[in-house]
Amino acid sequence: MYDLDNTSSFIRSRLDELNIPYKYPYAKTGIVATIGKGSNVVGLRSDMDALPIEEHSDVPFRSKLKGKMHACGHDAHMTMLLGGAKLLKQHEDELQGTVKLFFQPAEEGGAGGDRMVKEGATKGVKAMFGQHVWPTLALGHIGSRPGAFLAGAQEFHVVIKGKGMHAAMPHLGRDPIAAAAHIISALQLLVSRETPPVGSAVISVTMIHAGEGAYNVVPDTASFGGTIRSLSLEGMKVLKKRFAEVVEHQAAALECTSSIDWMDKDSPAYPPTINDPEAVKFAMGVSKKLLGSDKVNADHEPTMGGEDFAFYGLSGIPSTFMFLGTQNEKIGAVHSLHSPRFKLDESILPTGAALHAALAFEYLNNRDSAKKAGSDEL
Repeated sequence: MYDLDNTSSFIRSRLDELNIPYKYPYAKTGIVATIGKGSNVVGLRSDMDALPIEEHSDVPFRSKLKGKMHACGHDAHMTMLLGGAKLLKQHEDELQGTVKLFFQPAEEGGAGGDRMVKEGATKGVKAMFGQHVWPTLALGHIGSRPGAFLAGAQEFHVVIKGKGMHAAMPHLGRDPIAAAAHIISALQLLVSRETPPVGSAVISVTMIHAGEGAYNVVPDTASFGGTIRSLSLEGMKVLKKRFAEVVEHQAAALECTSSIDWMDKDSPAYPPTINDPEAVKFAMGVSKKLLGSDKVNADHEPTMGGEDFAFYGLSGIPSTFMFLGTQNEKIGAVHSLHSPRFKLDESILPTGAALHAALAFEYLNNRDSAKKAGSDEL
C-alpha cells in the first residue's frame, strides 16, 4: 500500500526528465507535481500500489516480484498520467492556470487519498478528475455518471467465543461454530429484507476460521471476516449499526459472546464515490470531443467496488471519476480486476494520456464550451 519507494522513485525520475517540478513526500510515498501557474488549479490523480496476488498472465512484462502484481491496472494509471504530463508540459505556456498531478499510494485498502487530503496536497484545487481502466467496458469507451458511482466499503473481523467441548458431548459446551453459522445467515437478511429493493448493499463474508485440526473437538472460538458496502453514507451507517446488532443478539441467543473489529487502523472505511454533476457534464463534454459521442456513456451503472478517490470529493472538491474501457477479447483482455489473470490492452495508454491532458487543458482554458458539449449526455 504505502511501501512504494521504488515506484515513487521511478515516477520522480520521469518527472525530472520532463522538467516537471514536484513536492515529495505526501502520504509517505506520494507525489504532487505541478505544470503551469496561477490560482485556477485542476487536479489529475493516479493511484500507484499493487496487490498481494501471484500473477498468472502471459504478458512479457509480468511481475518479477513473487506474490505481487498490478492486478488493478495502477501501472497503466501511472503511465497514462505521466503521458498526460508530457503532453501538458509541451503546452505549458498555453495553460491559463495550474495542473496538479497526484501520484497517490495506498488505494488498495490504506486510504491514501484521505492522507493526501489531510496533509494538504489538495490545497487550492478547484476540481479533480480520475480514471480507472475497466475490463468490462469496450476498448476506448468512457463510462461515468453523476451522483453515487462507487460504493462505500468497510472491512470487518468478528470473533465468537463459546465453550469448547468434546464433539460427542456438545450439550456440555457452547458451540461458537454453530453461532457463527447462524450469524452469517442472519446477516444476509440485512440485504434481502432490510435494504430497499431499488437500493444497493453488500455483505460478503470472505473468510472463516475455527478449530486447530482436531475433528472430534468443538473449539472455544470461531471467527469470520469480510466487507460491507453501500452506495450512500447513510446506507453505510445503517448497515454497520444493524450488522453489530445482529452479531451481538444472534451470538447471545446461543449463549456465546461476540466482538467486532472494524479494521479501521489497517484498512480504514471508504466513503461512496460521489461524482459532482457539473464536473461529470464537463468531463463528458471533453470525452465526446476527444473520442466521439458513440464512445461516451454518462449513465454508466454504479458499481459496488470501492475507491479512495472518494475522499477528494468528500473534502469539498468537485470531482469526477470515470471508467476507461479496456476489454479486448482478441488478446484475452477480459479478466476482471483483482484477478491473477488480469491483462491490459496497452493500446489504450495513449487514449488515457490524451484524456488526462484534455481534461486539464479544457478545464483551464475552455471549461464552458466543454461543459456545453456534454449537456446532451445527462
